[in-house]
Amino acid sequence: MNIAIYPGTFDPITNGHSDLVHRGARLFDKVVVAVAASPKKKPLLPLDVRTGLAREVLADLDNVEVVGFDCLLADLVQEQNANIILRGLRAVSDFEYEFQLANMNRQLAPQAESLFLTPAEKLSFISSTLIREIAVLGGDVSKFVHPSVAAAMKNYT
Repeated sequence: MNIAIYPGTFDPITNGHSDLVHRGARLFDKVVVAVAASPKKKPLLPLDVRTGLAREVLADLDNVEVVGFDCLLADLVQEQNANIILRGLRAVSDFEYEFQLANMNRQLAPQAESLFLTPAEKLSFISSTLIREIAVLGGDVSKFVHPSVAAAMKNYT
């Protein structure tokens, strides 16, 4: 079985993220969307809200599970018996950081291969950072996120 873990803070989950999960769900037997606690990043949305929103956004996918985590990704990979770490690349500027992470994960979790998917072109400019900034400044994020995410953002900005 090919089990892919798609890790991230998902603060918030965007249409770009869900695009990658939908495509990953067609490629792999199971996709575990791993929502990182990431306290050093000081997320706007609490972990339970981020995991709940991800579950709601991805509810149509039978082979997708959403979990929160606050451990090393390598430990989660082992716990989930995963053999793939799925990551998204929006632009060339993402590559250097992702390449570094992939090499570190290869050392920490040699049983897993890092695979990269690019989002659909129409979604490639969307980032959680931009969505948070727009929402905090009172802008409309509804074109970039699921309706439940847009509603939740209003409660935290």
